[in-house]
Amino acid sequence: MEKKELELYIHIPFCVKKCNYCDFLSFPADEDTQTDYVTALKKEIAFYGNRMKDRRISTIYIGGGTPSWLTERSMASILQQVYDAFEVAADAEVSIECNPGTIAEAKFVSYRQSGINRLSIGLQSPDNVELKILGRIHTFEQFLKTYDMARAHGFTNINIDLMNALPGQTAEKAYASLQKVLRLKPEHISAYSLMIEKGTPFYDLYKFDAIKQQAGMKTDALPDEEETYRITKITEKALKEAGYQHYEVSNFALLGYACRHNIGYWRRIDYLGVGLGAASLLDNIRYSNTRELYDYLSGTNELRAGLWEQEGRETLPATNLHASVEQVDRKAQMEETMFLGLRMIEGIYRSDFERAYGIPIEAVYGDTLARLQKEELLCKREGRIYLTERGQDLSNYVLAQFLQD
Repeated sequence: MEKKELELYIHIPFCVKKCNYCDFLSFPADEDTQTDYVTALKKEIAFYGNRMKDRRISTIYIGGGTPSWLTERSMASILQQVYDAFEVAADAEVSIECNPGTIAEAKFVSYRQSGINRLSIGLQSPDNVELKILGRIHTFEQFLKTYDMARAHGFTNINIDLMNALPGQTAEKAYASLQKVLRLKPEHISAYSLMIEKGTPFYDLYKFDAIKQQAGMKTDALPDEEETYRITKITEKALKEAGYQHYEVSNFALLGYACRHNIGYWRRIDYLGVGLGAASLLDNIRYSNTRELYDYLSGTNELRAGLWEQEGRETLPATNLHASVEQVDRKAQMEETMFLGLRMIEGIYRSDFERAYGIPIEAVYGDTLARLQKEELLCKREGRIYLTERGQDLSNYVLAQFLQD
């Protein structure tokens, strides 16, 4: 029997210092805490490996936090546990997020030996003043050293993260920064706009500016709505001219280098998340692990399968590590297919929708599709439904139309 595809996400919550904009589940930790966490993580991986013999892992993504802060020995032991517990496809994409301030040559050697074949390096900006504003722990020069080391050790699939719409940034400044990155010729670039999130130092500094930005008003430090639009357009144009394919709202890749793990997420491929706070989607059930470190470490010592009690509904399979479990009903599945799938520039194939749900897409969303097409926000062509360029600019509005009452 053919094994079912599974993507694996591994969360490493540790970082040297939390950046000023970051609201991810991450925090500093001493060496003993990191060692205890790696031990717990390996127990969780082994637990699922024993129960998922019908699955084959197609992609592995190690995110954080700052996974590259772990010692090379710890990272190698985590991946060895994955290979021991699961069947991993021979051509699996294995990615790790790296921070230029936390990586040395020995780690790249170990990463290659452990099967890592894709790096995602968090630059955010090639401007040292902007890096300081963001609270990053590295300089552009340190990034360049890291990038050159990665190339020297044979990594041929590298993503660089870039952040736009930074305080004081103009379209011209963003373009100059992008040109510095393009000269390096990475295979993939993630270019996304700064979001001001609650609970971060940036929220305290810029929360009122963010409101003004969203309202189309004049801002004090952040680029206003018009300038943010200019930054987005000039970024897209420069990347296209450099040969990058715009394959998702915020992601660009040279031919053949689109991130397979992320595409799987947008296509609703089942994924297993392991580690503190990690999320999973398995057989249309969503799971989230506990976000409390003590509970996670102690829970893995007696990791066990059980049932999640739902008031007035049937119970769902779960473990003692789960903080939430939710059945995704048919209506929500279709909404997610539209909401996530339309983030992809190629959009959604009618045949895929009908194969998944046994009903034509127009039978569910016919009126919505017709209205968005009339508004020139959406296009239907060659069996695909996808956003127009105007639809991409207004993607939040368009995608919200598929969230039915």
